[in-house]
Amino acid sequence: MDIIAPVELLKRQYLQLIDPEELALPRKQLLRLPDTQAQIYNDMFDGSRTIYAPPERYTFRVLKRLMKALEDAIKDPEEDEISDDISGCLAQYMGQPLLSASAAAQQKSYVTYTAPVPDPNAAQVTLLEAPSLLASSGTSGFHTWEAALFLGAYLSSPEGNHFVTGKNVVELGAGTGFLSIFCAKHLGAQRVLATDGSQEVVSDLKSNINLNKLEGLELIQTAILQWGHTIIGGVLDCREDKRSYDLVLGADVTYDLKFIPSLIATMRDLFELYPNIKTLISATVRNEQTLNAFTAACEKNGFMLEHLDIPIPEKEYQTGFFVPTTATIKIFLITKAGPMKDPFAL
Repeated sequence: MDIIAPVELLKRQYLQLIDPEELALPRKQLLRLPDTQAQIYNDMFDGSRTIYAPPERYTFRVLKRLMKALEDAIKDPEEDEISDDISGCLAQYMGQPLLSASAAAQQKSYVTYTAPVPDPNAAQVTLLEAPSLLASSGTSGFHTWEAALFLGAYLSSPEGNHFVTGKNVVELGAGTGFLSIFCAKHLGAQRVLATDGSQEVVSDLKSNINLNKLEGLELIQTAILQWGHTIIGGVLDCREDKRSYDLVLGADVTYDLKFIPSLIATMRDLFELYPNIKTLISATVRNEQTLNAFTAACEKNGFMLEHLDIPIPEKEYQTGFFVPTTATIKIFLITKAGPMKDPFAL
């Protein structure tokens, strides 16, 4: 098990906007120490040190929970003290108007995801997200979903890194761009194409690429891609440049039964263009029937489907890319096995 310093773990959860009640606060004997409180303030609440701070309403909620925990941790009021910086920060928030919960939910906020390794300088991806917003197409591409985080954790592991390092990668349904940016910025991908079917989502995706200082680089590009439309001669067809794609990524792309035929059609076209391409699909199981329809369609179309048995770590063992342990997330490795059949077969 990787060991991570308690304040570092708390900071990572805070920057990912984990629910304040779910934050892993340091134990009482550690929390009451002046050095611990100073580190918490410096790492989390000192505005001069935090470039991409969480939204104010969230920070206020975290400060309230932290203050209660500090009060509970005080053993001897004569000797133990609560940091003036932390208490002053809380007082400042209490004295200013904050957005309502409904208004705050519609605002875009910075979310920083930290790779699940103990190194204090672990890789990070910062995104602007709006979890409650829907694109005009009805998709929720303004939020990074658990399946993407889970796949990102696998790709950053010794078992999964070889899929990306030195490879040309295309992501389907990229949404916020988390996976594409992570592959380009930290996993050594040779080239990444992040695609989505929504113009609004792709526009925001470009902003997130810029936010991570990847703008203007050949390393990562974006494109609008409608599943089910032919890709021969399109943005995914790079045969004239004598290049090919090695890996397709998709996270939470199997959530709706009506999109599966067009997704399968696009996967079939990719296999026809690049027979050796590999596909990794990460799916949160919300409806067994929908996921079963996807796997059945893969098999009927001659795809080789392998379920990678990767368990979600228990909450106390997660050190980054935090996902709820209540979720069921499956990762499938899909390759071309035989002749293509009907892409609309379910």
